[in-house]
Amino acid sequence: MGILIAVCGTESRAGKLSSRMAKASPRATRTTPQSSTSPTPDRGKETPFEAVASICSVLVAGLFILTFLAQNFQVPSGSMENTLLVGDHLLVDRITLSPAAPWMPVIHYREPKRGDVVVFIRPAPEPEPDADGNPQYLILVKRLVGVPGDHIHLRDGTVILNGVAKNPPQDGLDTPAPVGEQAFLDEFPSVVPTPDDNHGAVNTWVVDLPSHIENGDLVVPPGKYFMMGDHRHASMDSRYWGFVPRENIMGRPLFNYWSFKTSDDQSEKRGIGNTVAWMGHVALHFFTDTRWTRTLHPVR
Repeated sequence: MGILIAVCGTESRAGKLSSRMAKASPRATRTTPQSSTSPTPDRGKETPFEAVASICSVLVAGLFILTFLAQNFQVPSGSMENTLLVGDHLLVDRITLSPAAPWMPVIHYREPKRGDVVVFIRPAPEPEPDADGNPQYLILVKRLVGVPGDHIHLRDGTVILNGVAKNPPQDGLDTPAPVGEQAFLDEFPSVVPTPDDNHGAVNTWVVDLPSHIENGDLVVPPGKYFMMGDHRHASMDSRYWGFVPRENIMGRPLFNYWSFKTSDDQSEKRGIGNTVAWMGHVALHFFTDTRWTRTLHPVR
């Protein structure tokens, strides 16, 4: 009986010791993860305010680029063929030829120079005002032929610049001048238009033109530029409406980002009906009438 009690006591002490060892051993300790009852916020989901702010930032950046850095421009006429074609869409650099700004010294500015293809506001308004009675000033693209101080005249259609004959532009077309305008276009300014028979020239230029002629040459005054189209017999240019002031020059086209076959009179069509019809035509013939070879074509 005493022996039985001693054995039982020994087993009891061993059990307590084993229990303490189990509690001290890290392998014997198991923890059950507790599920959190509070939901965690979804940080990847954009709020409506953040979505509107993102869209506005993109629009502001795009508006800044199109207003101050670059601008889309569509060629409306064939006066620059084949350098530019009707339906060419150009990206215009508005920085390089803009007046230098002291607050932006890292930007490269320069003055317009001979041979530049430039986009500018025509100095003379259209004969007809807009619907509100305000004068309309077209935005055109031409080649800069004469800078301030240059002496210019044409003989047999060839430009004589400061006494040196200049070859026509490499891509320019050479088609006959319209009947009745050949002498005016090819012998400018020796054949001076008159207010009664001005060949389409602007009356203010007809009056002002003789004051700029010296020894048969047209002299470009300070702050003005003389523009001509590469297709010289089909170009309404400085021969018709005079010099372009420096402040009218908007920039120079960099490249043609899209070119679509377009009729010469498309820019003259007005009204919602014509606009909708043209948009439908573009949608139906986008792949067939796009001039793919002119895509990203640089302007020189």
